[in-house]
Amino acid sequence: MEIKINKEIKEYNETIFFGLSARPFVFSVLTCLAAVGIYFLLKPYLDTETLSWVCILGAVPFAALGFIKYNGMNAEKILRAWIRSEILMPRFLVFKGENNKYT
Repeated sequence: MEIKINKEIKEYNETIFFGLSARPFVFSVLTCLAAVGIYFLLKPYLDTETLSWVCILGAVPFAALGFIKYNGMNAEKILRAWIRSEILMPRFLVFKGENNKYT
């Protein structure tokens, strides 16, 4: 019998359903609802193959919000940091050498 214990207490996530914590579970439900909603909304207008691709593209943002983590940040924190660093406060870093003997 093996009991899984996290070395770091911050890494603990309580699982709710299918081994998912609350955040991924809610966003996986939203992903399914978005795909089904898009399917029934656009079914009279598009053929099956195109409709399946539109459903996938419509569901991807919800899946990304629930499952993507980078450097301990969720997707909306990553987006906020990218907007702040690239759009609101962009800085151009210029390399200047310390050895000015040959300039």
